[in-house]
Amino acid sequence: MFQKLRDFFRSPPPPRLPTVPPGTRYYVIGDIHGRLDLYAAMITEIEREISAETGMESRIILLGDLVDRGPDSAGVIERTRQWQQQRHVRVLAGNHEEMFLAAFEKPEALRHFVKHGGRETIMSYGISKKRFATLDLEGLFELLPELVPQAVRDYLSSFEAMIIAGDYAFVHAGVDPERPFDDQKRSDLLWIRDRFLNHDGPLEKVVVHGHTIFDRVMDCGNRIGIDTGAFRSGVLTALVLEGDQRRILQARTSDGGPVEIFQGERAD
Repeated sequence: MFQKLRDFFRSPPPPRLPTVPPGTRYYVIGDIHGRLDLYAAMITEIEREISAETGMESRIILLGDLVDRGPDSAGVIERTRQWQQQRHVRVLAGNHEEMFLAAFEKPEALRHFVKHGGRETIMSYGISKKRFATLDLEGLFELLPELVPQAVRDYLSSFEAMIIAGDYAFVHAGVDPERPFDDQKRSDLLWIRDRFLNHDGPLEKVVVHGHTIFDRVMDCGNRIGIDTGAFRSGVLTALVLEGDQRRILQARTSDGGPVEIFQGERAD
């Protein structure tokens, strides 16, 4: 009887924390948006950590929106291709990659792209501000395939929509909370916002996402948002996952100063 009473009043075991597969460390990088300066510093720091740690398989995931708004989208794309030659790097498609690719299909899509940060992307492929200003929409549409090689467009088209590792799912924007993970619409994975952000119930996995800018990493239990608005804030964030542990890496700069690396122990 006394044993049953002790069992009744005993505290339940703590809930199991989400984990990534044993022996792996994941570096998950938020929306870069053309900030090659921050991205290059982040790569340097990640490579430094990898070199200092033996016996751990490191994997890198970029959450999409490599392009637009910042000054060097072309450089970010090329640096990513180079990094993939030496490291396990996977890239998710963001809504800005989708807009970029659509801009080659019809002028109205190009107009939408330019309005949402595509001007900076196009100029990063070698066209001057002066010449850009002289082009009307039709002229720019005709010139765009000459500026951006087909190989770059094919590369952007190869980006993934969702990556799952252990108890985590990685997507650009979020998921439709009413649909199973294996039945998600690509449009939601790249564009969803309120229906996902306002959902406070459990999901099949902890969803790590970008797309929506927060002042700090936003850990809501069922999701973790790591887009800290690099193109305007000067802060690029990576979430580091190992076992059931989480920590934060950030590349930061302000007023054109040097990029510095900051580390945190957890998401807020």
